[in-house]
Amino acid sequence: MAGRPEHEPPIRVCVVAPGAPLIGGQVVQSQRLMAHLEAIPGFQVDFVPHNPPLHGPLAPLQRVKYVRTVATTAVYLGRLLAQLRRADVVHVFSASYWSYLIGPMLAILVGRLYGKQVIVNYRSGECEDHLQRWPRFITGTLGLARIITPTPYLTEVFAQFGFEAEVIPNYLDIEHLTYQERAPVRPIFLVNRLFDTLYNYPCALEAFRLVQREVPEARLIVAGYGPLHDQILRWIEEKGLRNVDFRGRVTPAEMRQLYHEADVYLNSPNLDCFPGSILEAFATGIPVVTTNAGGIRYLVDHERTGLMVECDDAEGLARCALRVLRNPDEARRFARAGREELERRYVWPVVGPAWIATYREMAGTQLTGASRR
Repeated sequence: MAGRPEHEPPIRVCVVAPGAPLIGGQVVQSQRLMAHLEAIPGFQVDFVPHNPPLHGPLAPLQRVKYVRTVATTAVYLGRLLAQLRRADVVHVFSASYWSYLIGPMLAILVGRLYGKQVIVNYRSGECEDHLQRWPRFITGTLGLARIITPTPYLTEVFAQFGFEAEVIPNYLDIEHLTYQERAPVRPIFLVNRLFDTLYNYPCALEAFRLVQREVPEARLIVAGYGPLHDQILRWIEEKGLRNVDFRGRVTPAEMRQLYHEADVYLNSPNLDCFPGSILEAFATGIPVVTTNAGGIRYLVDHERTGLMVECDDAEGLARCALRVLRNPDEARRFARAGREELERRYVWPVVGPAWIATYREMAGTQLTGASRR
């Protein structure tokens, strides 16, 4: 991918996003994006984490609830003031609620204070509730930036509240994910979403119970972390589920391996945006059975790249799972179509040029504005 001519200064993009030790979609996508940008001539990348670590005399505050939040926010604001001054484009990763207030909103305001071009890369399935319930003077700050989302689902939500948004989808680096044909399709299921109410584990567990009633040897792998850890273990016991391999929190490398241990991907959220786990399932050839929450209905093409049911429909999820088991040729057709869809729409060579063009356009606007001043 060509960079700028040698005589032109590099475009400085400052990415503002959650950083380690946090993990999740924003961390993965922001780190992936920065790695690609750093490899392109004509771009210079800076990074400000929403959650900077506290060092020196501030380090003990990391252990004190609430005080930790105040101290971290103060350090974060200081870094924004120091680093955004040098940027051409500020690329802010954003979720909803309090994380928006003490993370992205501050970056938007500091960026605009310096007259910078700001992107809000909004990626939360809770967008509608956030815009509806939070005060307008907070959510209205989104209008100070260029809103880019990974899915048409969120552009529709933003339009309801008078915001214009664009789509640049998430993407996956597929070099470390091997496509594997399932022949036959074994009754081994994988659920690997965050242990949170949004992802409706009772629905997936009930669907597996119904599958196991028909296929007693069926096995379920559960991987993830979050506040419902103990509750999920209780639900597994209360439902009398057998052959459940509860892995809990695993490393990214271990998670990649789980897609090869299982033969059906089970996903049951009630609210979702653009789950990277579905892209990983596409990449590895594991057929997808999912609810149609939020942006999933734009990601999975029902009857072509997977099977979808309405939210909370455990019986429908179980029927689709059994259909995949009983029709291995159809399951492989779904898997192949998913991999083709991934390579056609959700890899860097396809998505990257859209980001590069956006940065160049905004940097040009930034330079034009600076020359007028």
